[in-house]
Amino acid sequence: MDNEKRFVTGLDVGTENVRAVIASVGKDGQLAIVGYSEGKSAGMRKGVPANLAGPAGAIDRMLGDAERMGGYDVRSAYVSINGSQILSTKTEGMIAVGTVEHEISDEDLDRVEDVAVSGRIPANRDVLEVVPLEYALDGQGGIKDPLGMAGARLEMRANVISALTPNCENLRKSTAAADVKAERLIPSVVAAAKAVLTERQKENGVAVIDFGATTTSVAVYEEGDLQYVGVVPAGSNNITNDLAIVLAIDPDMAEEIKQRFVTGNFNTEKSQIIKIGKENGKERNFERKEVEEVVKARLEEIFGEIRKKLKIAKYDQRLPEGIILTGGGAKMRDIDLFAKNALEASVKIGVPLGLDGVADAVSKPEFATSVGLAMLAAEDGHSGEAPTNKKSKKLPKIKKPSGNIFKKLFSKF
Repeated sequence: MDNEKRFVTGLDVGTENVRAVIASVGKDGQLAIVGYSEGKSAGMRKGVPANLAGPAGAIDRMLGDAERMGGYDVRSAYVSINGSQILSTKTEGMIAVGTVEHEISDEDLDRVEDVAVSGRIPANRDVLEVVPLEYALDGQGGIKDPLGMAGARLEMRANVISALTPNCENLRKSTAAADVKAERLIPSVVAAAKAVLTERQKENGVAVIDFGATTTSVAVYEEGDLQYVGVVPAGSNNITNDLAIVLAIDPDMAEEIKQRFVTGNFNTEKSQIIKIGKENGKERNFERKEVEEVVKARLEEIFGEIRKKLKIAKYDQRLPEGIILTGGGAKMRDIDLFAKNALEASVKIGVPLGLDGVADAVSKPEFATSVGLAMLAAEDGHSGEAPTNKKSKKLPKIKKPSGNIFKKLFSKF
């Protein structure tokens, strides 16, 4: 065992699935994936907890699987948060720091950040991240890092990412009920961007779209900084539900049609028959044209809303590096072609980059958020795991939500 290594965990708690990634961090900061897991979520609705027991049980099971694979006991993790509750707010702040010979210190940077946030973010919201976009010293702007520079007046322009406090607290309680501390809550699309973007892309201008089950999020980067975050409360599950309603079939059959036959390329002219499954002993047949009309209508709605978000952020058709598409919805065949036409920009499918270990298993668009969370934990110098040669302390795992979850929960709060 290399005692120089530390271990980090990324926990993506979605409405449809929970994904966990455990990685070791080498001396050079390189991540090697040592454990991962993926399974059905519970108790979440459009990215936020609808109850506490459901998410806690799902988190407990997925972390247990990842722990047994990697041989490490998870004590804390970086956790994703999602939903239309997430806001991106541009703010400004200014402080007097002394004479013109005064050198800017870390304390000065903290003070100007407090001024920029105070009174501008409602009391019922938690600040998830403050992204300094630009500093100015004595009226001279365009400064990225004023630390050590001299000046009497320090100003800052920032992008503040926030979420509703009750939703943040409930997510923390759900992870705590699974014996894991949520060290930081990070918007899922921001974590995904960490895993799939290069520094050049972030500098030149790029957007990441996280196409999830019930939400679709967008993050815009330019000049190396996070400029905007927005969330559309619809995702790939809405396509499944639409198919189930229009075709009068159960959701499982609708999901199978989506997985096997749906494509983002709607240029097929000849009518085809889709043959699938059996219902009451009979094979079901559907016209591909009818299926495509349902899917196209929902995709047009989702990507239409995404384009509105880009226009609000003033980045519509202003992204030299184009758009990177991640999330479970990015697995749909030719979805990049549809997004390219809908957004009038170059679109690529994004997968986590620069990993060692069992990297192939998580080099998929749906693992971008959990891998990005682990990367951010490593970048922050966090360590939340301890090596163990015995079975996980959480064995046996929680099989289903029960009163025991709440006993554990309320003993902590």
